Amino acid sequence: METPLELTFRGVDQTEDRERLVRDKVAKLEEVCDTITTCQVIVERDHESKQSGNPLQMRVTLHVPRHRDVVVSRELTVDEAVDPFPSLAAEVFESVRRQLSDIREQQRGQVKAGVGMDHLAVVAKLFPERDYGFLETMDRREIFFHRNAVLNNDFDRLETGVGVRFVEEEGEKGPQASSVLIVDKPGVSTPRARESEG
Repeated sequence: METPLELTFRGVDQTEDRERLVRDKVAKLEEVCDTITTCQVIVERDHESKQSGNPLQMRVTLHVPRHRDVVVSRELTVDEAVDPFPSLAAEVFESVRRQLSDIREQQRGQVKAGVGMDHLAVVAKLFPERDYGFLETMDRREIFFHRNAVLNNDFDRLETGVGVRFVEEEGEKGPQASSVLIVDKPGVSTPRARESEG
């Protein structure tokens, strides 16, 4: 990487074992994609959130030139009998690794697995005044879409949380959605929302 790893612990003990674990996992990410320029890892626990069991949270943010930043965030409820840190780190870094593998394939000019196939997602963000928005896929990726990509002139019917089916394709700035078709009514929770409810 061009800059050293930024590792921050907030409200969580920063032990040598934990720091070594994170650094080892970051090093393995660089084996997957050698064009990472920056990596920030934040580990924190909200001790004021008693009702939710003081969940341990980890957020990894990577920058790869000519691609959107890779951002993965997860949390685990703390079980005092078992250290949740290794399990949380394994889940977060595996998700990051999968996204970096996709980026690596794009960089090598390979056809990305799944491109051209139908995918399910929900509308995560809408900017109707600018004629575009973002979908959140089942594997928690954000995919850009334009008004013109929505079938049946249904762009104005879209709302956050609406379920859609779409075809993924490679655009100038990365993955984007085409042939976006409404398949579910408003009120469908996003994968992130479902995780927080569970």
